[in-house]
Amino acid sequence: MIKVRRKYDRIFKERAVELSKNRKNLSELARELGISAAQLYKWRKESEEFGSGSFPGNGNMKQTPEQERISFLEKKLKDSELELEILKKAIGIFSK
Repeated sequence: MIKVRRKYDRIFKERAVELSKNRKNLSELARELGISAAQLYKWRKESEEFGSGSFPGNGNMKQTPEQERISFLEKKLKDSELELEILKKAIGIFSK
């Protein structure tokens, strides 16, 4: 028997995490929501670790604000290096 992978939207996950903070028996809550307790624990951990950056959606990376800044700066550095390389080639061509 093939199991179909279910996808949950961000709002559902955030509400499940909020409910789990107010409840003592997480297994019971997970059954009520139709998910596994392990999945609920995973969502809670992700929410604590990434805060508002949790549950970004398909293909998006979860990053802390510091990681986002590092990614932005790395991209900017790469663009600047490419621009410098192009300018060096242009100087070599026009100086002949």
